[in-house]
Amino acid sequence: MAYSETRIVIGGLAHVPVLIFIANFIKGKFGIKTEETKDTVVKREPVKIIELKNTVVNEGKAETLKELSNKLESIEKKADEVYEKVKMKKKDKKKKKKNN
Repeated sequence: MAYSETRIVIGGLAHVPVLIFIANFIKGKFGIKTEETKDTVVKREPVKIIELKNTVVNEGKAETLKELSNKLESIEKKADEVYEKVKMKKKDKKKKKKNN
């Protein structure tokens, strides 16, 4: 029995939603859930300022505090650099995926 082209096209279009549902079901069961992955943003907490009133701090303690604060600043700078590098690598990977 012969069918017209219109009837064949309509039958094919009727099956498209079923095929999409099946593909999404398989993707949901076995695929990586990309919607749950998010970029983490590091929020900086306000710097606590310690005011010394009517107290005497040894010079050694003051120097130690300065060294620690300098080390902390350098660590924060390195962390920012690493964050930017990771961010750039992610962009490069996305570009490579789009090109392929």
